[in-house]
Amino acid sequence: MKPWWSEGVRFECQGSGRCCLSRDGYGYVYFNLKDRLRMAEHLGLKPGEFMRRYLTKDAYGNYHLGSPDKPCQFLDGKRCSAYEGRPSQCRSWPFWPENMKAKTWNEEIAPNCPGVGKGRLHSADEIRAILSEDP
Repeated sequence: MKPWWSEGVRFECQGSGRCCLSRDGYGYVYFNLKDRLRMAEHLGLKPGEFMRRYLTKDAYGNYHLGSPDKPCQFLDGKRCSAYEGRPSQCRSWPFWPENMKAKTWNEEIAPNCPGVGKGRLHSADEIRAILSEDP
């Protein structure tokens, strides 16, 4: 059976900042190695300095920004102040595996993300590629 998005999905960021408030709250923002290096370079920091200043390592060895109880340090109002350096998790929104279930998309994502249904058509192949990336 083909996924509901097999004909593609229109999406274009509208700069609302709603993606940073997934399900009306903050959550962990994870950084893989590539993300840590990109963000450090963007901020003009050495990777170790970036990690010491901004990241926490969990019991599983994953690095994330601070705490889910606090807003992202890089969120300035509704805008990401480090947009060019943002991690894969942020770059791949809204095409996250948990979002691509029809019920979740229709009940949680589409009503809350003003970019859904706008902009260019992201093909099923493009969405599959995003979904298969290592977060």
